[in-house]
Amino acid sequence: MDSEYPLLIKQILTKSSVMSFSQEIVSNPNVRLNYQEFTGRLGRLANSLTAMGISEKMRVGVMDWDTHRYLEYFFAVPMMGAVLHTINVRLSPKQVLYTINHAQPDLIIVHQDFMPLIEELKLEFEREIIIIPIGHGEKYEDWISSSSTSFNFPEFDENRTATLFYTTGTTGDPKGVTYSHRQLVLHTLGLLAGFGSFSGDSGLHRDDVYMPLTPLFHVHGWGFPYAATMLGLRQVYPNRYDPETILQLIDSEAVTFSHCVPTVLSMLLDHPNSKKVNLSRWKVIIGGSALSKSLQSRASKFGIRLHAAYGMSETCPFLTVADLSSTDPDAQSQTGFPGPLVDLRVVSPNMQDVPHDGLTTGEIVVKAPWLTNGYMDNPKASKDLWRNSYLHTGDVGYIRENGSLQVTDRLKDVIKTGGEWISSLTLENIASSCSSIEEVAAIGIPNEKWGERAVLVVKLLNNANPDLVRKDLMRKFREHFELGEISKWAIPDNIFFVDQLPKTSVGKLDKKVMRKYVLTLNETNNDR
Repeated sequence: MDSEYPLLIKQILTKSSVMSFSQEIVSNPNVRLNYQEFTGRLGRLANSLTAMGISEKMRVGVMDWDTHRYLEYFFAVPMMGAVLHTINVRLSPKQVLYTINHAQPDLIIVHQDFMPLIEELKLEFEREIIIIPIGHGEKYEDWISSSSTSFNFPEFDENRTATLFYTTGTTGDPKGVTYSHRQLVLHTLGLLAGFGSFSGDSGLHRDDVYMPLTPLFHVHGWGFPYAATMLGLRQVYPNRYDPETILQLIDSEAVTFSHCVPTVLSMLLDHPNSKKVNLSRWKVIIGGSALSKSLQSRASKFGIRLHAAYGMSETCPFLTVADLSSTDPDAQSQTGFPGPLVDLRVVSPNMQDVPHDGLTTGEIVVKAPWLTNGYMDNPKASKDLWRNSYLHTGDVGYIRENGSLQVTDRLKDVIKTGGEWISSLTLENIASSCSSIEEVAAIGIPNEKWGERAVLVVKLLNNANPDLVRKDLMRKFREHFELGEISKWAIPDNIFFVDQLPKTSVGKLDKKVMRKYVLTLNETNNDR
């Protein structure tokens, strides 16, 4: 008797296909599917792809909005043994071109809105690529509707590659990150165990209504579409990220669980309709960048239960989670506790563990069964990522006596001034306590005498007076210095007010662009 049970993505559907046939998957504007219809559509999509010549181990690229179609790509493509390449449509055309040319997909499914981008790219393929334009659902439906709902999704080695996407760093070309079926199934189980262990209204539970607000091209929507489907949850997909539409869906579909970067949450709370919608039942996972105290306070006033999650593209991404709405004061400032099966350490440059005293910092290194094995066709970067048999996050932090982690900075963002390391996150936390600030970033700029000096880049809230905010900020920093919480070298040299803080394609603060901007301003001022 063959007792093997490979961990394949199709196994995620085993429970939901039995328990949740009547549960809905809602896709803006007017699509409503139950799980039985959804699983039938996976067969239609797989048969349609097969008719186009797609078979096992071939690559299928996707450029689409966040709809039910994307959830179908998440399952049907890897389940038929092919590789799903989620293309980041927010990258620059040059970067999109690089990722497609590097991945060499056999077929690309492209929403009509992104066809102009495809047409202007100079794709470099040895063979002809198949491009399937889809409109606002109609052309996609025409394409798959004539195919049978029955498809024999095969079994194969659980270590076969299931997905591919590209992560962008501060230097060099984007890097291809791949995940196997085994890694994605284990990550799904890790998410459910990590977020399901919260009691009361926190975490993710069977009665939640799920809506992603992280682009699905980015690390599989942080893995939550797989987790929500495994639980058989009611799911809502918002299409484009329009604040008015999102708020309307939260209200009309009774959404209770989402995840996003701080920028998206701020955008929603700024919208006038936010005051007309009951957000008190909404739980939001914040990740991607640090949550400011001012944004946390604003969300709290709406009754939103906030969680913080920490991870990166190379970790699939789940590593830690914290309940920021907890009454425990320690929990409110945590990056979080490591999830199940996550071996997380904070180490010195020679890989020695630093004391768990809540003070001593080092680099965060990790192991878990769902971390990427490395970058596609880039052995040098892969070896550097996995030095000493641990994945190096490039983040700096400390561990408290209770085992919780606090990230204090990125290695590349630590400000080195006068022989001392200053945490940019510490400065941002102090600044964000000013009620007139919507967003703030602390960066280091070159200084001939001190090596680097800290400056702030600030976006004001509403019509706040910059001069008054500047005085308030400097007062706050002097108070923290006098209390011994920061050194005198940490007090920022200057404050720059901007209309918008530059962001990366996935909504993180882009400090590389900010440094260039500040340096250009300094050079301009010096030339006068």
